[in-house]
Amino acid sequence: MEADQRQQPGGKAVAPARQESPRSESGEEPQLRHPEKKQRCRGVKDVLKKRLKNYYKKQKLMLKEDNCADSYYDYICIIDFEATCEEGNPPEFIHEIIEFPVVLLNTGTLEIEDTFQQYVRPEVNTQLSDFCINLTGITQDQVDKADTFPQVLKKVIDWMKLKELGTKYKYCILTDGSWDMSKFLNIQCRLSRLKYPPFAKKWINIRKSYGNFYKVPRGQTKLTIMLEKLGMDYDGRPHSGLDDSKNIARIAVRMLQDGCELRINEKMHAGQLMSVSSSLPIEGAPPPQMPHSRK
Repeated sequence: MEADQRQQPGGKAVAPARQESPRSESGEEPQLRHPEKKQRCRGVKDVLKKRLKNYYKKQKLMLKEDNCADSYYDYICIIDFEATCEEGNPPEFIHEIIEFPVVLLNTGTLEIEDTFQQYVRPEVNTQLSDFCINLTGITQDQVDKADTFPQVLKKVIDWMKLKELGTKYKYCILTDGSWDMSKFLNIQCRLSRLKYPPFAKKWINIRKSYGNFYKVPRGQTKLTIMLEKLGMDYDGRPHSGLDDSKNIARIAVRMLQDGCELRINEKMHAGQLMSVSSSLPIEGAPPPQMPHSRK
């Protein structure tokens, strides 16, 4: 207060004169302009609206404070099995896993850090149908030379252990739909007389996450449609397990950039598929271990 007053002759204090704000030559107050930065976005209108709304949240996961950043997954393992099939898939047909891919996505860098892929030799329907060969691109020779499912699962688990998943790093599984874990892996473990592996009992169903986040109906959550709405083309060969997994990872990256906190939303419990509440704390998958044999 004292610093804002000046002394006039006679000792009377007066307030300093107010400074006039600058005016333009026309006498009008200058206008402050804040042009909005245009975003180069593609995609259909409903997804685009959601992406624009979340523009300022796009780095939410990477910019968390230290006490919050530790709670999210360090890695996401994207898995998209390929299985034996026939045209029309008769109800009695037994599906066996013939390709086991894993794409390791680093949630900090949003880069694919590594991949795993092995073909699997079926033991019930040993001969692939022409429909299956044409659909997946997997040949009879490739599966004939491949290891059985228990052998491949052991290799997957060893690979995951080398990445220190579940020990040094927090991780989870992500799939394109429910079938990979609730149907294909579940059936295959029964056929191979293995208990269901604990590390795969919970996962992120990206179709659910995508539909809820971008507010689109279930019919618009197929892989190629999700890519298209996000302004991306499919990269690779459709129905190749590894290529499908890589493209699913691209969708996951875009969602994380747009501010979506991908989290586990499905699980297997007592052999049944169940939903997982989004209000639960983020929990990583346990360290991968080879499951015990069924009696």
